[in-house]
Parts: sequence; C-alpha cells; structure tokens
Amino acid sequence: MTEYNFEQRKNDILKKDDKSYAGKWDGKIENLCKRINRKSNYYTTSSCSGRILMMIDKPVKDKELFLWTNHEKTVPEDLKKEVERFSDEGSVKFKLDPPIVHVVCKTLKDAKRFLELGFKTGWKNSGIISVGKNIVVEIRGTEKLEFPIINHGKILVSSEFLNLISEKCNQKIVKGWELIKKFENSVNLL
Repeated sequence: MTEYNFEQRKNDILKKDDKSYAGKWDGKIENLCKRINRKSNYYTTSSCSGRILMMIDKPVKDKELFLWTNHEKTVPEDLKKEVERFSDEGSVKFKLDPPIVHVVCKTLKDAKRFLELGFKTGWKNSGIISVGKNIVVEIRGTEKLEFPIINHGKILVSSEFLNLISEKCNQKIVKGWELIKKFENSVNLL
C-alpha cells in the first residue's frame, strides 16, 4: 500500500457526508475522532460514544428497526414512557451499546500501536478486524446490555426493573464516556 493511496483514501473518506443512522457526529466522541484524524497514519470510519436504544427484534439490521435511540443518560420515567409507546410494535429488544471506534491504519505496525494504546486505556474488547484493502482496528468498550423488553405486544418488565435498568445504564454510559476521554488524552502517544 503506497502512501499516496492511503492519503487519498483518507481525504476521500473524511470529505464524505456522514452515513450513520444519526446523520451527524456523536458529540461525546467527536473530539477523539478529530484527534485521531489529525494523525498522519490513521483515520476514523465510524464511531459511537455508546447508546441506549430499543429496536424491533429481527435478525436483519436496518435503520427502520430503530424505535428509540439515546446517547445521553436516561431517567426511569422517560424510559417507561418509551417502553409503553412501543408496546404495540410486536417484539422489541432493549440494548445498551458500548463506545466503539473503527480506525483505518496505514501499516500493520500502526495498527498494533493503536491497538496497544486502546488496551492500555481500557478498551478491552478490541482487535484488528481487517487486513485487506484497508487495515482496520476496532476498539470497543465492554459495558453492554441486551434483552427482550416487549414480546408480542406484552411488556416483559416491571417499573421496578426499569428503575434499576435506568440506573445501571447511566453508570455504564458514563463509564464509556470516561473511557473515551482517557483515550482522547492519550492520542498524542501514537
């Protein structure tokens, strides 16, 4: 892979419109991505600071399946309203996704350095996911939850359980933000 090809691809990718479901940068991870993208041997292709969501439970992922997505902390009352709002959607699952960043690296040596920095800053669920046309590293937090919350229109959880889930999700999402900040503060080591 020549330097020109890497640089050209990096410029092309970073000029493109955001194709995420949200259609914009996730604010809590934007600074980390900008710092990575300023490094000559790296660029980001996708990222998320972590999210709480409900989606129709189907094996195929599609934008239309997402019923509610929240990148902030939640309160039990709001969570209860959302669950009730979607009780007629059939089968719905609740998820807390951890922070994730996909980074294209110029060389395998760069990928190894990036991955090592990820491990040192707490991104335990990480690895090199592609060595084809692009060398791609995925760093991912470990804080996640996933379970069915509505089945055939019936809410499967109590208000007490939603209170607990709200508390646990908030703890986990804040832990993810701290992970992002720790990596952001270490990017200069690349």
